[in-house]
Amino acid sequence: MNKVVTFGEIMLRLATPGYARFSQVDNFNATYGGGEANVAVSLANYGIEVDFVSRLPKNDIGHACMMDLRKYGVGVDNIVWGGDRLGIYFLETGAVSRGSKVVYDRANSAAAELEIGMIDWEKVFEGASWFHWTGITPAISQGAADVCLQAIKEANKRGITVSTDLNYRKNLWKYGKTANEVMPELVAGCDVILGNEEDAEKVLGIKPEGVDVTGGHVEAGAYLSVSQQIMKQFPRCKKVITTLRGSISANHNSWTGVLYDGTELYKANNTYQITHIVDRVGGGDSFMGGLIYGLITWPKDDQKALNFAVAASCLKHTIYGDYNQVTVDEVVKLMEGDASGRVAR
Repeated sequence: MNKVVTFGEIMLRLATPGYARFSQVDNFNATYGGGEANVAVSLANYGIEVDFVSRLPKNDIGHACMMDLRKYGVGVDNIVWGGDRLGIYFLETGAVSRGSKVVYDRANSAAAELEIGMIDWEKVFEGASWFHWTGITPAISQGAADVCLQAIKEANKRGITVSTDLNYRKNLWKYGKTANEVMPELVAGCDVILGNEEDAEKVLGIKPEGVDVTGGHVEAGAYLSVSQQIMKQFPRCKKVITTLRGSISANHNSWTGVLYDGTELYKANNTYQITHIVDRVGGGDSFMGGLIYGLITWPKDDQKALNFAVAASCLKHTIYGDYNQVTVDEVVKLMEGDASGRVAR
């Protein structure tokens, strides 16, 4: 029984073509995306049974979004319908020394208006072994935060593994509470916690010792103290994972990760130099999707699960859109050292 449930908001993504700025364009490329939905698509691509739970408006855009998820093999039967609009985010892709920009238009979206009682979690969790959410969901509204907490508690009752990506987004926390006020109660119910240095500090108030990522160099060992602090603060947690991104430029990042199991700090076998980024949005979600797959598939091999997650997210940077549309074989090929990019025929 390896059914995974993910819960959160999916949005319409409107991106400027190529590297154009918002002020230059008269058209946008329309796709869909959102943290937990992106994880669901990754898992479906890897052959894991997965359901995405959210609230969508019962109109043509909501139905198109649902059909897009179904196209990738994601279960959508537990999506609830209501509200007036699908949230939107606008993306301007940066280049060289100009970073990318995201503008959110998701106030009063169907998902932001979620309330307790709208989702039947007893039905949702039938046959499920894993539940995943991100820090984006409780950031969009008090109602969404309440429903997320309800889901975590219900999952805990049933012995379902709960994972989170802390995913701090400063532009979303606008309903009167800070991440520090809301997130700790939700994180307390998690078995697996993913984050980076900013997430740990902004969400949990935990700072890494001796870390400087501004120059593109990241020292994995410096995050041991962060992992230990998280486990001390949240004793339910069994694994803390940190993604390590060095930003040399908007087009060139280094990428790796570490995993701490309470005893040992595992470092990914590879640090990838991603020198020609196609699309980095969804990179963390692709890591999480790879990690969940790895922990389910190799439950006694944290090193292999970590290596798979890092390789999967490296490949995501070569794919346009939020979703990581890669196969297990492609990830394993890179994980085992074949980064040649040669034509397969």
